[in-house]
Amino acid sequence: MKMNLQNAQKQVDEWIQNHGVRYFNELTNMAQLTEEVGEVARIIARRYGEQSEKESDKNKDLGEELADVVFVVLCLANQTGVNLQEAFEKKLDIKTKRDHERHQNNQKLQ
Repeated sequence: MKMNLQNAQKQVDEWIQNHGVRYFNELTNMAQLTEEVGEVARIIARRYGEQSEKESDKNKDLGEELADVVFVVLCLANQTGVNLQEAFEKKLDIKTKRDHERHQNNQKLQ
C-alpha cells in the first residue's frame, strides 16, 4: 500500500492558505518541529520508559502529538520544495535494498 504524502502536502498547503496567514519561516518551523518531537519524547519516556508519568501528562494523546510532528514536517517540505512522496519512496527503496539481510541476520532481533 502506498502512503499518499503528496495529498497530505496539498491538504496542509490548503489549510495554511485558508486558515493561516502564511507559513512560518523555515527556522521557526524547525524550532517548532523540535518542540513537537520533544512532546512526543516526553510521553514516550514517561508512558513507556522508566520515568514516572506526571498526573498532568496522563491525558496527553500520543497520536495527536505525532500528528503535530507530521504537520510541521509537511510544512517544511512544502516551503522548501521537497516532494515528500518521491523522497519517501526513494528512501524506502534504499532501506529495503540496504537493510533486508542486515536486519534478518541481526541476532539481537531474533
